Amino acid sequence: MSINRRRALLALAACCLAVLGTGSSLAQDPRASVVQKSARDWLMIADRGDGAAGWRAAGKQFQNALTSDQWAEALKKVRPPLGEVTDRTLASTEFAKSFPGVPDGDYALLLFRSSFAKKTDSSETVTLEREADGNWRVIGYLIR
Repeated sequence: MSINRRRALLALAACCLAVLGTGSSLAQDPRASVVQKSARDWLMIADRGDGAAGWRAAGKQFQNALTSDQWAEALKKVRPPLGEVTDRTLASTEFAKSFPGVPDGDYALLLFRSSFAKKTDSSETVTLEREADGNWRVIGYLIR
């Protein structure tokens, strides 16, 4: 992954975290259940370690930022050392129209409190974008 792409992904993840911290009252937004299902479906693919399927299921911004092979390699480096997912609880769902580094659009930022076999206190941030076809797709993923 090029340094510019890596920086763009890190900037996107940082922006996601900043927006999550704003405490917006959109938790009851009717879009919430749709984006939560989309995020969980995508996370199940990541949990299986299937980088190619995760890349294919991801949004255009994700696919434009890195190749399928780059995503598979990054997933392979990050997830196996953590072990299997033992618990994942949704902590928040926020919606935004814009944030730095990406074009304006419809975005959803989900924060999960997660536990893995080898790391019990983690968080996962999943960023989704509603694309032109109306479907919400993952464009960013960060584990802390």
